[in-house]
Amino acid sequence: MKIIDLRSDTVTRPTPAMMKAMMAAPLGDDVLGDDPTVIKLQSETAKLLGKQAGLFVPSGTMGNQLAIMAHTNPGDEVILDYQSHIFRYEVAGAAVMSGVQFNALSGPGGGMAVKQIQDAIRPEDIHQPATTLICLENTHNRAGGTVYSLEEIKKISAVCRKHKIQMHLDGARLWNASVASGISLKDYAKHFDSVMVCFSKGMGCPVGSVLVGEKKFIAKAARYRKMMGGGMRQSGILAGAGLYALKHNISRMGDDHRRAKMLAGAIAKIGKIDIDISSVQTNIVVFDIRRTGMKPEQAMAKLAQKGLWVIPFGTTSLRAVTHLDVNDGDIKRAGKILKSVF
Repeated sequence: MKIIDLRSDTVTRPTPAMMKAMMAAPLGDDVLGDDPTVIKLQSETAKLLGKQAGLFVPSGTMGNQLAIMAHTNPGDEVILDYQSHIFRYEVAGAAVMSGVQFNALSGPGGGMAVKQIQDAIRPEDIHQPATTLICLENTHNRAGGTVYSLEEIKKISAVCRKHKIQMHLDGARLWNASVASGISLKDYAKHFDSVMVCFSKGMGCPVGSVLVGEKKFIAKAARYRKMMGGGMRQSGILAGAGLYALKHNISRMGDDHRRAKMLAGAIAKIGKIDIDISSVQTNIVVFDIRRTGMKPEQAMAKLAQKGLWVIPFGTTSLRAVTHLDVNDGDIKRAGKILKSVF
């Protein structure tokens, strides 16, 4: 029985063509700064995002944490969304490594509104921490892969400039936001001081992310990367996958988005499942099974028995993510499995 693995877009495996590109990549020692493939990936990613420089890191979490470390001082406060990846899934790394405090706001659909942020910025007062960084996420994972409004980003950026606050974007799936909205990566990124983009999700690479920003910022982040044990040697093998993905795996994400909508449409026809079709904007499908009477773990086991893998997403919901390792036939079969279980 073939397994349809929709747990995440991180489960993809390199295609033969990507593996060939990885094996053919010229290598050096990245810690010593002379791996030509890493240098090229960093440069090309930075150029795509309109930034001066880039830094190749093992994971998106490390990229986000390096940005926080480089933008802040211990005792500062960072404003971010309560449902954001940095707040929920990065093991309190910013508290441990940067010594900062989070002010986690609950924004509509994961997108904090400019008014919320304005109200949360600390006044100049010796009794309060200084607000020095705001982190946004695009697309927003917990909100179901929704695309952050560029107009709202512009308004938030204007407030940050007024108060001399830095902005960081967790753009792990910014590729998806760009493909879905038609807005260029550069147009999104220009409103932020730093951006992290991930190559191991929709891009289909086995590992790796790139953090971009000004040269001075990236030099600082590179020092912290070494401190955190993130310095890799012949990492051009991994960067070769990223270069291949930049050429071949961005525009094809439209297929992932189309398949997510196919799956959402099939789920919407199942009477006891609740799903917000409007939230399915990219490759993530979140649906609530509360009315079925099943707990997520119980439902997952039943689905797995029939060959469909998903993950729990809260106390009553499941998440399915489309990616380049599934096709239209897989999605049609997934819909039938869901119907048979629920």
